[in-house]
Amino acid sequence: MSITNDLDAGAVSRRPIARHTRFRAWPLWATLAGVAGTIGTVVTDLRPASETEAIDRGELYAVTPADMETLDVLTGRIGFTSGLVAVFALLVFVALWRTHVEVRATRSTGARLVGIGVVVSASALVLGYGWRGALANYLGPESGLYGPDGLFVYYMLTDFGAYIGWAGVVASAVGIAWMAWVERLVSRVLGTFSGLVAVLVTGAVVVAGVPGLPGVFMPVWLAVTGVWLAVGRSRITLPDVSS
Repeated sequence: MSITNDLDAGAVSRRPIARHTRFRAWPLWATLAGVAGTIGTVVTDLRPASETEAIDRGELYAVTPADMETLDVLTGRIGFTSGLVAVFALLVFVALWRTHVEVRATRSTGARLVGIGVVVSASALVLGYGWRGALANYLGPESGLYGPDGLFVYYMLTDFGAYIGWAGVVASAVGIAWMAWVERLVSRVLGTFSGLVAVLVTGAVVVAGVPGLPGVFMPVWLAVTGVWLAVGRSRITLPDVSS
């Protein structure tokens, strides 16, 4: 009997979890997106040397157009390249998610929310990382085409550009939590972890007023979730076979 239609919300609550531990590779696209996103957002965060030195001393520093010439071109290019890898991996993951999950759990609200959140983030991050790449380009191969004031505009766009775009993945975390606790499609441990991350990140943004916090935490959540889905046991990763 095919299990293809047994993942619909409601019907699945009456079906025990099958004894299936076979490794699934497709969720690891989420892990790749998370790792590349962390590199492209946090690890290669582009800052002037003077600002970095001031932060190390525990001081505040006001960045000006004059600081643009001290930005590291290689760091910017690595961040841009890693960001593009993250965007590509996000798009591949959501395509595979729709193939393996959404077409089977056709009545799952949580599954749709996961896919929508990833697409929203990928769309925004194309711009965020693109601005990073443009700044690196005008600092390097095409240096001299813009003066310090023009470069400063790109710098301000990149300040939060690669961070804010990850906000869509917060919705994906909520979707996983919904799938776990309402629809019983994924592990409740994973659902609890996802729900807590979504609540804490959203709460921190509201309280601190820092819109870029999703870019710090959500790539890590995505990387962990990808591994969890790849090696763990959930109804959404049951094999689509007939018996």
